[in-house]
Amino acid sequence: MKTYKIGTRGSLLAVTQSTLVKNQLEQLSGEKFELVLIKTQGDQITNKPLWQLEGKDFFTKELDEALLKDEVDLVIHSYKDLGSIRPDRIKLAAVTERKYAHDILLIPQKNINNLQHWKGEFVVGTSSPRRIANITRSLKAYLPGSPEIKCETLRGNINTRIQKLKNGDYHAITLALAGIERLASEEKAREELRELLLGMNYFVLPQSLFPSAASQGALGIEIREGRDDNDKLFNILSQLSHSKTVEEVTRERKSFQEYGGGCHLAVGINVKKITEGLFLHVNSGEVDGRRVEKKWIEGVSFPALPSGKKLFVGLPSGKHNHIIYDEYLKKTPEKKSLDLGGKHVFVTSRYCFESLMASTPAEGIWAAGPKSARELAARGFWVNGSADGLGTEDLISLRSSKALSLMHEHLQKDWVVLTHEKAASDLGEVVGCYQRETRKTPQEFETKLKEASAFFWTSFPQYQEYLERFPFIKNAHHFCGMGKTWQEFKKEKVNVYPVADMDHYYDLVRKDS
Repeated sequence: MKTYKIGTRGSLLAVTQSTLVKNQLEQLSGEKFELVLIKTQGDQITNKPLWQLEGKDFFTKELDEALLKDEVDLVIHSYKDLGSIRPDRIKLAAVTERKYAHDILLIPQKNINNLQHWKGEFVVGTSSPRRIANITRSLKAYLPGSPEIKCETLRGNINTRIQKLKNGDYHAITLALAGIERLASEEKAREELRELLLGMNYFVLPQSLFPSAASQGALGIEIREGRDDNDKLFNILSQLSHSKTVEEVTRERKSFQEYGGGCHLAVGINVKKITEGLFLHVNSGEVDGRRVEKKWIEGVSFPALPSGKKLFVGLPSGKHNHIIYDEYLKKTPEKKSLDLGGKHVFVTSRYCFESLMASTPAEGIWAAGPKSARELAARGFWVNGSADGLGTEDLISLRSSKALSLMHEHLQKDWVVLTHEKAASDLGEVVGCYQRETRKTPQEFETKLKEASAFFWTSFPQYQEYLERFPFIKNAHHFCGMGKTWQEFKKEKVNVYPVADMDHYYDLVRKDS
């Protein structure tokens, strides 16, 4: 029986992820595979950021040469390391499923304890221009005390980087969650990682503000064209290809090239497939000294709105004079004292903050979106991550993370969900922390609603309450975010247009008004 040779870099992460793939291939095919370790330029030069080096393909060139010389039968890359132009006779055979595309901020718990009274700059280790651009711009608002952020160069393999953090060289560091997850999925690497992560905490950076590198989290498997057994090997490898991941990363890599590509590019690019034919795009960073902030939805045809009409937003207040805000429904917090020790808590609304503040400290806190995460940080809470306004799908996935569970032992148990008393959740026990009631509104408010052509709803029950009281709104154009509210609109077969965020909504209605 032939033994297929897998070319891989020699770093701990590369060997670990290649071993995981090797085991999958052997189980799928019954064939034999072995690893061949190959040193690359990027592995040997660790004292400078890659964007400061001359040349390109720092992590792939030597693997390409081994493949073309028939020294190995296939190679495994972190797909984000692969350039858009590949050598002749090299063929992509599979793109593996990515479970986590996110970046993660690792921080010693002792530094979290001191954040409220932090002295001087807060130093984050990273050598990625993309991370530097977005972290220096946005991270401080997510840290209690809002310290000034400074980024300093960090290179080396994952274990080396975390050890530097433990040594006090940095106050926090950023890494790709997918890499840590793969180490935590292999027994030997997991035990090494467990020791390194003792005393650590984390913040899973929301893609809406800190988008990851294009195709981050996926592995690319390549073979050489023209082999005698090409069809057999290709068919074996293609079983590992994941169609949803391919759809997402293909779009990310296209955007990456449109910005110019290269390791110097300071733009994060993330695409998330929401449903069939519907994709959320997020780009954030800097190009040629100008700021890039783009969010849009592919796969939705938005309506043309009549000019001169008013707009409704289902928030109690806001800064726009031309917007009609919610005067009909009132939310009233109910202050509850809860025993949250050893539990993870999902905070769905700012109206739940009073109960959270009156309760015993939780093991972990998760917010519904970036805004609520910032508000919690301003109140002194350390937030571990957010649903990013997209419902609970990502949180359910993160709850099963082997890497995060090394820092939070109760992560994979049911959570406590602080929300409206009549709500339901697939994350865990629901605790009602606020009530919703209707108010008497003046005739002037009803008159303004009749002049509105577009309505943005913060929840489906809010829409239902308004429809019952003001039935004339039924034929207007309705919008909402892409999380639970949108899912409930769809379930009830009510026509609604999903938007990436409030700015996306404003852009749409301004463009067509």
